[in-house]
Amino acid sequence: MMADFATLRAQLDTLKRAYRSGVRTVEFDGRATTYVSGEEMRAAISSLREEISQIMGTAAPTVAVVRSSKGY
Repeated sequence: MMADFATLRAQLDTLKRAYRSGVRTVEFDGRATTYVSGEEMRAAISSLREEISQIMGTAAPTVAVVRSSKGY
C-alpha cells in the first residue's frame, strides 16, 4: 500500500534535514532507521521523490551526464 502525499512529504523533509546535518539515524512515526552512508540516504531520498512523483502524476526529473574525450 502506497502512503499518502503528506506522509511521504514529511518523510522526505525529515530525511533531507538529517542528510544535510550529517545525522545517519532518522525517526519517523516512532520508528528509527539508521543509514550506513550518505549514498544510502541519497538513494532513500530519490526513492521518496519517485513515490511522490507517482502520486502527483508527474514524471521524475531526468538528469543525463555526457562525458567525452578524444581518446588520448
